[in-house]
Amino acid sequence: MSICSRQTARSIATEERYGARIYAPLDIVIERGHGCWVEDLDGKRYLDCLSAYSAVNFGHSHPDLVAAATAQLARITLTSRAFRNTELPAFLEELCTAFDFEMALPMNTGAEAVETALKTARKWAYEVKGVPPDEAEIIVCRNNFHGRTIAVVGFSTEAAYRRGFGPFAPGFRVVPYGNVDALEDAFSERTAAFLVEPIQGEAGVIVPPAGYLRQALALCREAQVLLIADEIQTGLGRTGTLLACDHEGVEPDIAVVGKSLGGGLYPVSAVMASSEVLGLFRPGDHGSTFSGNPLGAAIGRAVLRLLDDDALLASVAGTGARLLAELRDLESPIVREVRGRGLMIGIELSVPARPLCERLAHAGVLCKETHGTVLRVSPPLILDEEAAGWLMTELAAVLEA
Repeated sequence: MSICSRQTARSIATEERYGARIYAPLDIVIERGHGCWVEDLDGKRYLDCLSAYSAVNFGHSHPDLVAAATAQLARITLTSRAFRNTELPAFLEELCTAFDFEMALPMNTGAEAVETALKTARKWAYEVKGVPPDEAEIIVCRNNFHGRTIAVVGFSTEAAYRRGFGPFAPGFRVVPYGNVDALEDAFSERTAAFLVEPIQGEAGVIVPPAGYLRQALALCREAQVLLIADEIQTGLGRTGTLLACDHEGVEPDIAVVGKSLGGGLYPVSAVMASSEVLGLFRPGDHGSTFSGNPLGAAIGRAVLRLLDDDALLASVAGTGARLLAELRDLESPIVREVRGRGLMIGIELSVPARPLCERLAHAGVLCKETHGTVLRVSPPLILDEEAAGWLMTELAAVLEA
């Protein structure tokens, strides 16, 4: 992409000079944002169709979230868990009530929450299921993405995520995503849990066959195995329901949420389960200095209030269905498949997706490629009909050109 001004070039050069290059961002320097729109250093406006990988579900600088954060900033932001604070109890109650779980353990990042869920499942396996010490296994899916920690990249099947970071932790078995028979064959007496994304986001927005999650839950129940749903990207309304598991009426044993739980303002995540599972933890078993801090809890509470809106979820489902239908109707020689649910959409191309992301950015639409040939489209949940129509026009212009 062409660089528009000296200040943009200077900003990019400074980041490249001093920052470790772990990302390959588009050469746009965003300065401000409001709602579904952001603005770069040169004053150009863009429709954000990545939503910071679903962390900005309610748009940028949502007034309710900013107000909650500002009010809490003026009171107290951090106590550590060595002391109690006023916001955490209310946040825990409202979180458990909203998602119908008995207990919750707040963390910060999504990867940290996944690690917490893994520790939870192993502890349950040893103390409840009776798996011999240090022999618990957790089943994961091929092409999974659950974060970037050593444990998580160790059971990734993406070579780029693993290369140069071994040795890795044992105790994980990999099965094909969406294959119930392979899952059943992988169970053993040592199996503690099955960790799964209801829709695989980083893999290219892969939607499993209908009934897959429901069948997986039944197998887990029969084999005394915990079902862990990683809803970090798919949860909190992204697919048109509170959790993506809700589409099949599946209630996982452990649900992991994050990203938009912090409203795009602050990292907030959580692990939710029954008291029989999370209640196994004792003081000293686990912890994090910032987990459950009053600032994050206050923002999380404000997010839950915004999420308690049936009209919002219905709008996501309706707008997403229309976009999917219109994208599938496009007459484009480079579109192989359009996948998704709600406002989580992946467009599989027969050509590299990066140049199309750059063309869309030039037109004022910010998307990002994943797995080389997939164009990801995930705008904020507050996308209105006018913006959705404009987005479809720009997507059609680029994909049909």
